[in-house]
Amino acid sequence: MYDIVIRNALIIDGSGAPASHGDVAVNGDRIAAVGGKLGTARREIDAHGLALAPGWVDVHTHYDGQATWDKLLTPSCWHGVTTAVMGNCGVGFAPAHPSKHDWLIGLMEGVEDIPGTALAEGIQWGWESFPEYLDVLDSESRALDLAAQVPHAAVRAYVMGEAGATDVDANAEQRAAMARLVGEAVRAGAVGFSTSRTVLHRSIDGAVVPGTNADALELVTIADAMGEAGGAVFEVASDLAPEQDELAWMDHIIDRAGCKVTFACVQNDDDPTQWRRLLAHAERRPGIFPQVAIRPPGVLMCLEGTHPFTGRPSYRTLAHLPLAARVAEMRKPEVRAAILAETGPRPARLLRLLFMEGKAMQSPVRDYERIFVLGTPPEYEPAPERSVVAVAARRGVSAEAAAYDLLLENDGRNFLYSPLFNYAAGNYDVAREMMLHPNTVLGISDGGAHCGMICDASAPTYLLQHFVRDRARGPRIGLEQAVKMQTRDTALLYGFADRGLIAPGLRADLNLIDLERIALPSPEMVYDLPAAGQRLIQRASGYQLTMLRGQVTFEQGEHTGALPGRLVRGRQLA
Repeated sequence: MYDIVIRNALIIDGSGAPASHGDVAVNGDRIAAVGGKLGTARREIDAHGLALAPGWVDVHTHYDGQATWDKLLTPSCWHGVTTAVMGNCGVGFAPAHPSKHDWLIGLMEGVEDIPGTALAEGIQWGWESFPEYLDVLDSESRALDLAAQVPHAAVRAYVMGEAGATDVDANAEQRAAMARLVGEAVRAGAVGFSTSRTVLHRSIDGAVVPGTNADALELVTIADAMGEAGGAVFEVASDLAPEQDELAWMDHIIDRAGCKVTFACVQNDDDPTQWRRLLAHAERRPGIFPQVAIRPPGVLMCLEGTHPFTGRPSYRTLAHLPLAARVAEMRKPEVRAAILAETGPRPARLLRLLFMEGKAMQSPVRDYERIFVLGTPPEYEPAPERSVVAVAARRGVSAEAAAYDLLLENDGRNFLYSPLFNYAAGNYDVAREMMLHPNTVLGISDGGAHCGMICDASAPTYLLQHFVRDRARGPRIGLEQAVKMQTRDTALLYGFADRGLIAPGLRADLNLIDLERIALPSPEMVYDLPAAGQRLIQRASGYQLTMLRGQVTFEQGEHTGALPGRLVRGRQLA
């Protein structure tokens, strides 16, 4: 007798093979049998009309702080994620001198827009070294599995102190010390090392992330230590400028240390064909895995968060009011006129995200051509007629006035949306092409980060809803391929051979899904972080249940109380 049998499911096994109907049996934390009509079980689940897929493996999250206080790791847990890799983009909280706690929090707040007050109250520091950090993580159970990478910024600051924080060159002794720390971390179970090399990543004080301008010798020395410790993934957030120089050192560490390299690959408006060069390089260079977004990162603007009027003097006098009272004031004609007449500074973080570092500000009308009404249900691939400029033309008002009025709709809970990347042509054809490329891997969901302006942890659900089922503005993606891309492919990038596939002997991490009902509601702003910190969340419908290590963790979107999730240390054998 089995522990659990899921009967009559449409099995999408994660291999990319055609789906088939049948049963799947589970014993303990493993899949016991797949296909056909299986024997009896202590619990039987009727999956008629439902799809069964492996649990999603999300390789790009920022739960480094949240993991110390949140056992569910929302919102990723609501979207079928059963394994999450954190410590991306070179930022994190270990190793950490006690005197650097506040500095590391400020760095994370600036780079990943996680409220510093929430991190300061929520993190219960119980470590200094990275192995000690892993031990703290391993002492708690959660609703999903976590794996951690070593962040370059923390390592640099730990070794070099203030000099490391100001991004000066490391000497030979300092390079050796950083390499030693990273090697120790990999031997203790770190699954990778991450670094930031983009000018968009800055601390709360505006300084670039330590390591942004580190020379290739520093990176190669660290990679050598990773190779000696057994190998791991080298994750990079880079502007790829100069492009050939950046790709050259990545190639070098693949050859020399045997590490895999993954870097964020997006289409940017300044060089809209660069992504094709990067994918062509990956075709020639085994070991490089350009990381692409399911739903290209997009800024959400709302009255409870940041919006184009945040910095204007007349608005600032109202900003302290509760939302309902603020909306009532903003609807008054004289208040509206005063705010629209002002030109106050745009919020720095909004400016940096929307218009990119060093890019000249355009006129308000040009700005609003790329800002859209998100709507309910949310539309993340908006057509031109949903732009603020188009709405303004229909209403006979300026784009600024239209944006103002749109923010007041839905009792002040309306969202304006601006796709940051992969939208030069006004659709997601490029995003789809990137996802389907054989050398790319899905990522950049940023679960746990960008709390006030971006909410892309729901990307795995969006892949099924939009690209598989609903997309009308271009070709879709096949169901079997979509599942493979966010299960087996992402799992194998980090050497997690024990998951991401429905096969006997592998981990019973599963999602049972009603493909007709899979959907995303509008995001919402909540204040549930420590110190009443705010964040955007987005739930999902259509997940009948999620299973981790053979235990049902969520049913109909609600937590069952089961917490089988553990820390994943290093590669996992099938």
